[in-house]
Amino acid sequence: MAADRDPLSDGADGRDDVNEGDRDGTRTTPPTPPPFRAAIDALRSARLRPQIEVEPTPAPKRLAPFAYALEATVVDGEQDLADGRLVLLHDPAGHDAWRGTFRLVTLIRAELEPEMAVDPLLPDVCWSWLTGALQARGLTYGEPSGTVTRASSHYFGGLSARPAASQIEIRASWTPREGLGGVPDTGSHLSAWCDLLAQVAGLPPAGPGDASVVTLPQRRGPQSR
Repeated sequence: MAADRDPLSDGADGRDDVNEGDRDGTRTTPPTPPPFRAAIDALRSARLRPQIEVEPTPAPKRLAPFAYALEATVVDGEQDLADGRLVLLHDPAGHDAWRGTFRLVTLIRAELEPEMAVDPLLPDVCWSWLTGALQARGLTYGEPSGTVTRASSHYFGGLSARPAASQIEIRASWTPREGLGGVPDTGSHLSAWCDLLAQVAGLPPAGPGDASVVTLPQRRGPQSR
């Protein structure tokens, strides 16, 4: 899966810095395709809940000709509840595995109480939160794939005073349906992703339309920033 490979570029402008292959050996920067620029503009203009801080971050190289990345943190006062990254990939020529020209890739992490990490239903529940967040926004998508990983840390010796820590990690990717002009509704996909991030962080529903959201029980207390 694309989320498993994680090289970073030098900037967050949505493009690899160079393309190779000119006959004279020089490197040239390809022009940004209008659909990709429109998709980035939609990401930047999305209105999100105030507890989620979002900002650009260096995008992966070599996963696609064009990439743009955002990182987000769920904040409660001076404390972080969860964090994640969303990457928009674009290949104007199309990609067989994506079955489209765009792909969204995500990584989300949050701390859990140790006893929650052994719940056999937890991975299925977390994956259903992702698909449910997209469906709740009325979004269509294809070729979803991903993993839900539970990890626990136990401390010994000089670190034995630290309590055991458990973390849930969601890695996923999906192909957003392209609309007018070949541009997907990336703003709505970002909003759905933030819904998932808030849900993993244990925030209450954002409004009446989210009344069916089930937040994560027995989660670990907020982490200091």
